[in-house]
Amino acid sequence: MILVTGATGLVGSALVSRLSLGNLNIRAAIRRHDCQIPNGVGLTRVGDLNHDTDWSGALESVDVVVHLAARVHVMTDMASDPLTEFRLVNVAGTVNLARQAATIGVRRLIYVSSIGVNGNSTTLGQTFTADDEPHPHDPYSISKHEAEQGLHQLAAETGLEVVIIRPPLVYGPGAPGNFGRLVNILGKSLPLPLGSIHNKRSLVALDNLVDLIVTCINHPGAANQTFLVSDGEDLSTTELLHRIGNALGKPSRLIPVPISLLEMGAVLLGRRDVTQRLCGSLQVDITKTKELLGWTPPISVDEGMRRIVLCQSKTGATSP
Repeated sequence: MILVTGATGLVGSALVSRLSLGNLNIRAAIRRHDCQIPNGVGLTRVGDLNHDTDWSGALESVDVVVHLAARVHVMTDMASDPLTEFRLVNVAGTVNLARQAATIGVRRLIYVSSIGVNGNSTTLGQTFTADDEPHPHDPYSISKHEAEQGLHQLAAETGLEVVIIRPPLVYGPGAPGNFGRLVNILGKSLPLPLGSIHNKRSLVALDNLVDLIVTCINHPGAANQTFLVSDGEDLSTTELLHRIGNALGKPSRLIPVPISLLEMGAVLLGRRDVTQRLCGSLQVDITKTKELLGWTPPISVDEGMRRIVLCQSKTGATSP
C-alpha cells in the first residue's frame, strides 16, 4: 500500500493518476472530502498537518509514504512570524508523520523537499549537487532543511528508509505562479522585455518529477539518499520563452532590454525578487540521480511544453 499526502496538489494529483494506472494499492490523504480522486484510489481525511495530526488510520497496512503535503511559498504572507508557521507544518508535521510511520512499520518515506535547501542561485556554469552543504535562504527553505534533518535523525533511530528529492521549478499543466503567467502572456502574443537574458536555470517537467518519485518507491539504491532532479537541459529565460512560444505556435515577442535596466525597474517597483528569478542562474547536477538509480528524464523540455499546450486546448483554458 502506498500513501500519498498532498494528493490534490499539482504533483500529488499527477502522481496519484500515474500510480492508479498500475496494479497498486493507493491511498490518498486529503484535508477535505470535496476532492476529485481517480477511481480505485482509497481516501482518508487527516485534516491539517501539524505536530499532533493523527495518522493512524491513514497509515494502516501502508508500506511506502510519499509525503508531498506542505506549507508552500506564500507570496503575501500575513503571518507575524512566517518561519514559525512554516516550521509548524513542514517540520513538526513531517516529523510527526514519519515517527508514526516508523512505529507502525512503514518501510520507506519519500519526502519531496526543495532545491531551495541548496540555495537560491548559482554562478553561471556552476551547479548544485545533492551532497553540497545546504544554504537555505528563506523561511520556506529553512523549514524544508530542518524537516530533512529531522527525517535523517529518525531514520538513524528507527530504521525507516528515507528518500529526499529536491526539485527546482516544476512546470506542467495547471502549474501556478510565474510560469503560468508567462504562458498566458505568450499565448496572447504580448511583448516582454526579456529578450537579452543569458542566465541558465534548471527546470523539471511535472511528468519527469513524478517518474522519479515512482522510481524511488521500490528502488533499493534510493534508500536514505538525497536526489536532485531536472529535465537535464538548462535554459536561459530567453530560451525558455522561445520554447514556450514554439509550443504555443505563437511568436515570442521579446524585447532585448539590458538586465541593468530590468534590475533598476524592479528596485523601483519593490520587486527585486522577481528579477532575481528571471535573470539569475540556478543549475543542478543530476549525475547522482542518473547513476545511482539508472534514471533519465523520460520527456524533453519541448515535450513538457507540448503537454501543457495540449492540456489547455482540451480544457479550453487561456492560461494554466
